[in-house]
Amino acid sequence: MLFAVVDIETTGSHAGGNGITEIAIVIHDGVKVINFYESLVNPHTPIPYFIQRLTGIDNNMVATAPSFDEIAGQVFELLQDKVFVAHNVNFDYSFVKHHLKNAGYELETKKLCTVRLARKVLPGLNGYSLGKLTQRLGINHAEAHRAGGDALATAELLAMIVEKDTEGVIMGMLKGRNREQYLPPHLPVENLDQLPSTSGVYYFYNVAGKAIYIGKAKNIRKRVKSHFSNNKIDRQKQDFLRETHRITYKECATELMAHILESAEIRRLWPVHNRSQRGFLAKFGLFAYEDRQGYMRFAVEKIRRSYKPIYTFNTITEGHMRLRELIAEFGLCPRLCNVATSPDCECKEHAEPATYNAKADEAINWMRKHLPTFALIDKGIDDNEHSCILVMEGNLYGMGYIQDKQQELKNIETLQKTLEPLQDNDYIRNLVFRHATEFPEKCFSF
Repeated sequence: MLFAVVDIETTGSHAGGNGITEIAIVIHDGVKVINFYESLVNPHTPIPYFIQRLTGIDNNMVATAPSFDEIAGQVFELLQDKVFVAHNVNFDYSFVKHHLKNAGYELETKKLCTVRLARKVLPGLNGYSLGKLTQRLGINHAEAHRAGGDALATAELLAMIVEKDTEGVIMGMLKGRNREQYLPPHLPVENLDQLPSTSGVYYFYNVAGKAIYIGKAKNIRKRVKSHFSNNKIDRQKQDFLRETHRITYKECATELMAHILESAEIRRLWPVHNRSQRGFLAKFGLFAYEDRQGYMRFAVEKIRRSYKPIYTFNTITEGHMRLRELIAEFGLCPRLCNVATSPDCECKEHAEPATYNAKADEAINWMRKHLPTFALIDKGIDDNEHSCILVMEGNLYGMGYIQDKQQELKNIETLQKTLEPLQDNDYIRNLVFRHATEFPEKCFSF
């Protein structure tokens, strides 16, 4: 068996929008070096300054170097029929495969990641970056962050792993479509094995323990594995793979609960790789306040953390429509509701604050009364419990699990103490209302 140990330097972190500036290939039989190839590459795009400082490769050095198309045939000949090896193999493989394809060559080889191999064959070390490994194991690493130096160091690391692999780890990884080859380099396969095949929410964390992605699933294990089923070349996917170090989960009894928890957790933690729900938070609210003259006033304003609105809206127009309904229904003053265009008011009905405020209170009570309060009761995770989602006055209060349905639904204050409060937003609210309309038999009204 021959290995092609590869290292590249690039202009950026993902193959789709960046070029290769240097490539080195060490042909290795597991014991010794058979052949060595190295070349600077002209990416035909400026090299970012911080990368120049990191690698020492600047624009002048690559100006007269061949383009990748010019060396693609030679690179392909060196790689085909070999096992593609690299430290964090998915990064190097995605670049080389992408640029070979652009040059007319289709690379299909087995691959091995020396990060994952080292974790299994050489456990218990303090870090598995190439720099830490070479220092700890006494491997010659003369030119760090240059393709030739890194490739030769990785080849020496591979030889050490081959020598110490007494349990057939390498052959196991090469057997068939080994799942570990598609996992992020820093994610232990045991972390994947502990995921359940139930519905719920899963969390991806970076090395610092910060959540970088949150998702929902009917089958947590199957959905998480699907994130690693391809090796897309776009920046988001490559950053995602490189940053993932750990995965946790929370089981949910129903898909609706998973949907709610996912949205609430995204709003709470704002993971960098979640982008789809950033527009779902309500932006305006209907507020009530008393002015200096003692009159109760209404206003539709942008939501602020320090003030709780009576109700929320996605647009200011939607809020003004609801406010005009209250004006017409209860004879409220347009000026005191901040919808009149003129500062002068001909309305005589609010001459006395107490009289007018009684109408304003009636409007608030009417609105709250017509905003539903109900619990959605469904199956639990276990047979001896029920899931419960509580809506109070049209807003999501929270959700959780109850043991004695008959007893706990008798008193809403008792029920509130049982459930976990969640931040309400229009996206979640619409999910719950749609489900309640579709399954009225699951609703318990208070």
